[in-house]
Amino acid sequence: MSRVSPGVVSGASYTALIKACHDGGYALPAINVVGTDSVNAVLEAAARNNSDVIIQVSNGGARFYAGEGLPDVHRARVLGAASMARHVHLLAKEYGIAVILHTDHADRKLIPWLDDLITMSEDEFKATGKPLFTSHMLDLSTEPLEENLATSASMLKRLAPLGMGLEIELGVTGGEEDGIGHDLEEGADNAHLYTQPEDVLKAWELLSPIGTVSIAASFGNVHGVYKPGNVQLRPEILKNSQDAVQKATQSGPKPLPLVFHGGSGSTIAEIDAAVSYGVFKMNLDTDIQFAFAQGVGSYVLKHPVAFQHQIEPGTDKPMKSLYDPRKWLRVGEKSIVERLDEAFDILGAKDRSIARKS
Repeated sequence: MSRVSPGVVSGASYTALIKACHDGGYALPAINVVGTDSVNAVLEAAARNNSDVIIQVSNGGARFYAGEGLPDVHRARVLGAASMARHVHLLAKEYGIAVILHTDHADRKLIPWLDDLITMSEDEFKATGKPLFTSHMLDLSTEPLEENLATSASMLKRLAPLGMGLEIELGVTGGEEDGIGHDLEEGADNAHLYTQPEDVLKAWELLSPIGTVSIAASFGNVHGVYKPGNVQLRPEILKNSQDAVQKATQSGPKPLPLVFHGGSGSTIAEIDAAVSYGVFKMNLDTDIQFAFAQGVGSYVLKHPVAFQHQIEPGTDKPMKSLYDPRKWLRVGEKSIVERLDEAFDILGAKDRSIARKS
């Protein structure tokens, strides 16, 4: 197994990490972050579990990171994502683990966001030999396959010289995330949630010769947590896609780096099946948001007076030590860490970091 330097991976270290997941039969959690609190909690959890990790930001998360007060929304998305990236670059080495730094769903209207971030990575690469991000996601899954793949190929040609990868989506992951997609309609025909293996093969044959590509093949997965029975997961679609590519390319088993979107709320059996079919990345957003909210909420409920009065009415005791943001934000961070302890274990990533320890 190849070892890599701690910090944000790209180029050979990125492909080495994907290969380690493939050869080891495990996957990494990919967590959407919105601020330094969530970033730091993810890094802490990864280090505590001696695991590498994927940190990603959506367009809405990037805007929030920059500050909702910035009037230029596009500029806020760009600067927020860049700010998050630099924060991770600065701290990931200190935590001693390898990090894949990624942007989540971007449909066609958000291509300018990615274009500006790629330009930043090009500038960073010229200055340091490394890009700002490890990879980006271009989600054109609602468009005709030919348009999806043509645009993806064009973008991957910009990313490949920088040692960056591209994640694409085939089929449609249900639910909505930061304005991308739509809520599920109970009882509706959700046939579009299942990717066809021949489409995966076509994408792989076109894109893999250009650069590092990963594929979010939809198998009934959805963003968010829905009532059981609303959708039916069919992980065998992932196996059929792997088999189709392996047969056509005469490659080794499970040649596709696959991505599991909408991992929140999935059962251990469903996760195990997906990982066994070559998933190396499982997105967690909803569960992590809930963990943070649950931690903070429990603290507020435990100390309600401190969030209504600076001085306790009955005793005249100052309440600053309780409403200090560092106290309740830290409780939220710890709650994220505890939820990720579970994720690293279920995905088989615990104690599998390939980062060289000093």
